[in-house]
Amino acid sequence: MLQEQVVKLASISGFQLLETHISWVLLGKEHVFKIKKPIKYPFLDFSTLKDRKKYCQNEVKLNSRLSNIYLDVLPITNEKGEIYVDGRGKTIDYAVRMKRMQTGKRMDIMLTKNKVEMSQMLNLAEKIAEFHLKATIVRPVFSKRILKNTFNEIRSVRDWIKENLSSKYASDLDRMIIYSDRFIDKHSGLIKKRIKEGYYRDVHGDLHSRNIFLYRDPVIFDCIEFNDSFRQIDVLNEVAFFCMDLEAHGRNDLSNGFMNHYLELSPCMNTDEERLLFNYYKCFRANVRAKVNTLRAMQTVDPTEIEVYSREIRDYIRMMVSLND
Repeated sequence: MLQEQVVKLASISGFQLLETHISWVLLGKEHVFKIKKPIKYPFLDFSTLKDRKKYCQNEVKLNSRLSNIYLDVLPITNEKGEIYVDGRGKTIDYAVRMKRMQTGKRMDIMLTKNKVEMSQMLNLAEKIAEFHLKATIVRPVFSKRILKNTFNEIRSVRDWIKENLSSKYASDLDRMIIYSDRFIDKHSGLIKKRIKEGYYRDVHGDLHSRNIFLYRDPVIFDCIEFNDSFRQIDVLNEVAFFCMDLEAHGRNDLSNGFMNHYLELSPCMNTDEERLLFNYYKCFRANVRAKVNTLRAMQTVDPTEIEVYSREIRDYIRMMVSLND
C-alpha cells in the first residue's frame, strides 16, 4: 500500500493519521487501524502482501496475551481508485483493528505531566511479573556472534549520526560497541546459564511507557510480532528496557520501586554479576531507542521532526555512555 493511498483513506474516512518508522496508524472515534509499511530492514520484512497479512495476524494473537484491545485483521480494499477498510474491491493490504484507548492515559504522556504514581508502578510490576512467570520458556541456541551483532546493528545508522549530529556521538557508539563485545566475551557463561535455567521466555519485547495505558488494570500493547528473537529474551532484558525508559524520563524513583517489587514476585536478579547484566541490558535498550529514532529521522524531511528525533538520539547515546562510566 502506498503512502498516498493511506493519506486518502484517512481523509475520506475522517481518521487521524499517525506514523511510525514501520507502520501507519489511523485513529477513529472507537477503533484504531494499524497498517504495516511495505518495507524491509535487516530485522524485519514487510515487503510482500502475504508477509504483512501474516504479521498482522501474529500481532493480534501475541498481544492478546496481555490485553483485550486487539480485535481482528481486516482487508484494505481498492474499488476503482477508492480505498476502504473491509469494503468492496481488490484487497491491497491489511490492517489490525483495535479498541481505541484514551490518549491521556498513555504512560509516556502521563510521565511528562508528572501524573504517574508509585502505586501504579507496583500494580504494573504485578501484572508484568505474572505475565513473565506464565510465559513460554524458550531455549535459543547461544551465539556470541548473534548477541554481538544485535547490539552492533547500531553501526547501520552511524554515518547518519556522524553527519547530522557530530563525530563525538559516532565515537561514543564506537566505544559502546567495544564495551558490548567485551561484556559478552566476559559474561557469556552467565547468559548460557540463564538460558538453561529458564529465564529466557516468549515475552513482550518492546516494553516501554509509550506501549502502556495506565488504567486501573494497565493495558500493555504493541509487542514485537515481526521478529521472534526480539521477543524471546531474558526477562531481565525486558524489565531493563522499562526501567531504562523510566530513568530516561528522570524517574529513577519509579524505576527502583517497580524493579524492587517485580523482584519480590519474580526473583531473576540475585548476584552481582546479574546486576551487571541488568545494567548491560539497559545500555542495550538505550542503543535500540537511539537506532529507532535515527530510522525515524532518516524517513522524514520535516525539520521540526528531525530536531525532535535528533534530541532523543543524543539523549539515548549519552545514557548509554553514562551507564558505563
